[in-house]
Amino acid sequence: MQSAEISRISERHWHALDDDQVVGRGEVWRRPDGRSFLSIDAWHGAVFDRLAGAMLPTLPKPLYTVVDEADLDLITQWEQFGFGPRRREWELVVPAGPSSVPSPGVSIRSAEDEPLRELDLLIREEIETTVGWHNMPAEVFPVHDPARYRVAVADGRYVGLVRVVPLPRRPRIGLIAVRAGYRRRGIGRALLADVLGAAFRAGQESVSAEVNQSNAAALALFEGFGARRESSNLELVLR
Repeated sequence: MQSAEISRISERHWHALDDDQVVGRGEVWRRPDGRSFLSIDAWHGAVFDRLAGAMLPTLPKPLYTVVDEADLDLITQWEQFGFGPRRREWELVVPAGPSSVPSPGVSIRSAEDEPLRELDLLIREEIETTVGWHNMPAEVFPVHDPARYRVAVADGRYVGLVRVVPLPRRPRIGLIAVRAGYRRRGIGRALLADVLGAAFRAGQESVSAEVNQSNAAALALFEGFGARRESSNLELVLR
């Protein structure tokens, strides 16, 4: 595979070809916070090396990637090209259940497009001025499909949201967030309980979520509903 030919087939995609067969793929995508993340899917270590060697010189730094912490071989491959650990995210599994958590003066309901987008922008601004959006999970994207959201409403306005991706094996929570002025009122717990109850009624046994290991409040929220840590991912960076 040392002779694999590397082709950049678009601005974001590379292919490795051997005897006209695709034996590896590389991709780069830009997150809402402006950071560029890489992925390389290669059949052999030599193909990974050729893809990385072709991609990295063409891309501005810093560059990021996310790796299963148990995949030591893949971590070593990235480290050989100068990537190093930046942070760890726990993969949590939370049991579904019929529970509901009331929050006085707050209702949980389906989302409507315009007020949801307004809430999303406000929450992003608050996060950016505090912990920084770069500390949010790599999978968090701008609002595209209101059907994937449940929102908390108080004082006639949207004050919290939870985004759920309906994956076949188990639903995945992509983000749960509450406006700064409405925290410590049980709204996050009410949103999470709503998701767990919906999953239970749909016959699902659990939902999953990723939480930064340094986010003690989020870990406490999920573990309060019986979450267990199934695995962990490392975010690596090349500066």
